[in-house]
Amino acid sequence: MPEAKEQWIEITLSSPPELSDALSNFLIEMNTLGIIQEEGESDAFEQEESIAGRDELKAYLPAVQESKEKIILLQRYIDSLSELFPALEKPAFTTVTVVDPGWEEQWKKFFKPLRVSRGIVIKPTWERYAPAGRDIVVDIDPGMAFGTGQHPSTRMCIMALEEIITKDRMHGSWNALDIGTGTGILAICCAKLGAEKVTAIDIDPRAVDIASKNVAINGVGDRVTVINQDVETCDRVFDLIVANLTAATLTTYHAALIRMISDGGYFIASGIIDQDRDSIEETFRTEDLDIHDIGTEREWVCYVFHKRSTTD
Repeated sequence: MPEAKEQWIEITLSSPPELSDALSNFLIEMNTLGIIQEEGESDAFEQEESIAGRDELKAYLPAVQESKEKIILLQRYIDSLSELFPALEKPAFTTVTVVDPGWEEQWKKFFKPLRVSRGIVIKPTWERYAPAGRDIVVDIDPGMAFGTGQHPSTRMCIMALEEIITKDRMHGSWNALDIGTGTGILAICCAKLGAEKVTAIDIDPRAVDIASKNVAINGVGDRVTVINQDVETCDRVFDLIVANLTAATLTTYHAALIRMISDGGYFIASGIIDQDRDSIEETFRTEDLDIHDIGTEREWVCYVFHKRSTTD
């Protein structure tokens, strides 16, 4: 008897560009899957024309009662945004229940090779790319997990990793941790940039499976270990930690995150929108932890923190 296919709620959201980053962040906090943001005149899957001057976002939730409750929260959030920004056209969304979203075919229409930093090119496994010079090419098959290099928060993490690993030679080797690894993209970048040991953790078993496959595809299984684990249960220290999450999640786990940074180590925190900068800085700036660098793209912010060494 054939196995029954899962049903999903497909959310298609149309928004003024000024509000799309805030809405994308909210969708991530809802734990939606397959989030795609498309700017311009056609949607991400080329099915219909977008409303002129508006961005379109697509995301998916399992068709269960909990997801229906999240849809209600999304509407409330949109209502609150509309009250805060009355001069902007109100965002709107539609939902439809689908049996098979056809992840692979949808991504093939959207996901193309992309240079995300000076030396790193992210490409889907089904596309060809001829590397130039010393290009580091990372192959990704995203499935339902987050992390293709298309999103500003991911790109800024990769640029920060490249800057730290290739330019700070103090450590000689790097023991890195990627929290909420998704597709495994940041863990793979760490390894390909030169980190000798990388641990990638995620609480979603599906993400762990996808990340493990991408690690194997990129030939870095000898340096990257993917684990289904909650960050609060991790009792080790690392000299490089990257967490592309949300401001709310980062704040919730801040004590564990700070504890795991070794003396002289770095912590990259991304997935933060501009309105959350004050709370993130207040939470993470301590006597031992300084802001080393800040990256911005549109309304997204990426922090690089540096932990003072006891010998400083």
